[in-house]
Amino acid sequence: MLYLVSVWTSPGPTCGSFSRLWVSLIGSEGETPPTCVTHGDQRLLPGSVCSVVVPAVSPLGPVLLLRLRLDSQAGLPDLDWHCERAELQPRYSPEGEEPQVFLCHRWIRSSDGDVEIRSEQMCLLREETEERLKLHRLRELQRQQERFRWRVFVEGAPQCLDISSLSELGPELSHSRKSPGVVLEYLRGFSDRAESWSSFSELETVFALNAHGNRTAKLVQTHWRDDWFFGLQTQIGPNPLALKRIWTLPHNLSITSDMLRPFLPAGSSLQQELQSGRLYLLDYSVLEGVPSNQINGKPSHLSAPMCLLHLSPQGALLPIAIQLQQTPGPLTPVFVPSDPCCDWLMAKLWLRLADFQVHQLDSHFLRTHMISELCAVATLRQLPAVHPLHQLLMSHVRTSLQINLQARTVLLNSGGVFDKAVGCGLDALPLVLSRSSHRLSYSSLCVPQDVEQRGLNDLPQCLYGQDAPRVWSALLRFVIGWLDLCYRGDEDVEQDSELQSWIRDIYEHGLPPESGFPQRFLSKAELSEFVTMVIFSSSALHAAVNFSQLDFALWIPNTPPCLLRPPPQVKGQLTEEDFLSFLPDVNTSMRLLTSLALLSAPGADYAPLCRYREPLFHSGAPRRLMEEVQDELRSISDDITHRNAKLTAASDDVTRSAVFPYSYLDPERIENSVAI
Repeated sequence: MLYLVSVWTSPGPTCGSFSRLWVSLIGSEGETPPTCVTHGDQRLLPGSVCSVVVPAVSPLGPVLLLRLRLDSQAGLPDLDWHCERAELQPRYSPEGEEPQVFLCHRWIRSSDGDVEIRSEQMCLLREETEERLKLHRLRELQRQQERFRWRVFVEGAPQCLDISSLSELGPELSHSRKSPGVVLEYLRGFSDRAESWSSFSELETVFALNAHGNRTAKLVQTHWRDDWFFGLQTQIGPNPLALKRIWTLPHNLSITSDMLRPFLPAGSSLQQELQSGRLYLLDYSVLEGVPSNQINGKPSHLSAPMCLLHLSPQGALLPIAIQLQQTPGPLTPVFVPSDPCCDWLMAKLWLRLADFQVHQLDSHFLRTHMISELCAVATLRQLPAVHPLHQLLMSHVRTSLQINLQARTVLLNSGGVFDKAVGCGLDALPLVLSRSSHRLSYSSLCVPQDVEQRGLNDLPQCLYGQDAPRVWSALLRFVIGWLDLCYRGDEDVEQDSELQSWIRDIYEHGLPPESGFPQRFLSKAELSEFVTMVIFSSSALHAAVNFSQLDFALWIPNTPPCLLRPPPQVKGQLTEEDFLSFLPDVNTSMRLLTSLALLSAPGADYAPLCRYREPLFHSGAPRRLMEEVQDELRSISDDITHRNAKLTAASDDVTRSAVFPYSYLDPERIENSVAI
């Protein structure tokens, strides 16, 4: 029996290789010896096809697998090869008979040895009828578990991939991000200035050049002192995850009804406003007792503040009380809006400092980067490539492995930006991440529950609270449709042993048990919610908390990464001149902004949300589902664009409030994965 095998090299300019390619056919009854594909003048050129006739001297039965092996040639570079697909058909098959297609779409190295590919694109273990294919799945996972091992980065936090260099990822899990050409010209040249800013005029000069063309940054600089803006950026700024509605006051917030009466509606009381659900809290207790950093040889300072905010009848969220430490006492005054303006502004500054630390480590790194990597490692270890969830999820989590390794080795290590510019520094990082992990609940990662539990749905200016549920709902419908392709009902989910091993791996190496993360899936509904959470956290949530950073931080007094004098313990002793001495030094400020400029810029080649490049999504039911979710996301994008076009910074006669356009959850601006 003779078989014609044709192998396609992907068309990318670097997809070819000098190496020889060998192919074997593996059937249910036997297999063929290796046959060289690259014979004669056939080469693995980009976009080319190489064909070879493979003889089978004994019956093979149905061909189940193609085995590929790449051998380097002496004297020539050993280049990786990207295989698009292979096709197989009997040498003398009837005219018009369709070939058997083996999609590959992956990099292959000579060091990989034998690589086996199969024709099925998606298949659950229960659907396997051939023992050889069941064994193939098992061996694939055994190899993956040997290669991808867990490592503790911070005790008590989600674990990461145990690698120390990018080369260990291999070409299949590495990516090259094309730079969008971020302008850093006006952030350079400050490295020698380990000194305070000389004046607000100097700050404004540097800001003007760096914020040129950035409308949001200019609005921030204009309104950063205003109470309405302080409240607004808790809803639409880089960290919309800290704010929550309260129905009772924290026992350690030292306030009275009389103290706050001037800042509440006439005739109302603190208790009435609580009962009406119009009071919100920012609480940074996770920072209590956290050691502060030394920057430029100077001690920086931290606090663990609380802020009470009130939703006014006009819809503005206004701060009405700020306590800079968790423990009340004579040296922990409660600041209120009627205090001297320097005292009140300084109290808000300490809140912004605390929010920066929690945003970076909790809202950003933990909830997006670490959650994505956790699920990526578990997927590689427990779901074979042919499993439907592997096919769906890897597009959303693959890139987290590389960027997180780079973050751990460049940003979160000695000499990195956390060491040189951030108040909590490297010594505090494990403590904050561990505490945040123990406080993180599964429900807070599920947008509908989170928005309702924190009362964001009742805040008219909370555009994050409006946009996030819409994106979540679109993703959820897509995920439900995807799972309908492979699971007939809840019983199929419960009996999928690979799926159950996957969630068990996530549970055992993820967050503490009190987080409420599922240990086992009992229904399609549970699975749909969890998969949606993974995709949302790795795409939309990351867009909201990452790509917004620079806009709100370019004006340093709005988002200081560190403060160089301790928090005030008494009122009435600060002047306008004192303010600059609290701010980070010039070189510290510019070091932080340089990092944020690079991190906040989407790649020039980024894939927008649910735009999949894998061949699986180019035909059949997967293509239909992809087109449906893309249509829904385009509708959301159109609505956000229309809304933002109508929003201006025009002042309201009563509240002097302005609503900023919010585009961070525009699906056209959401990357498919955590890639930066």
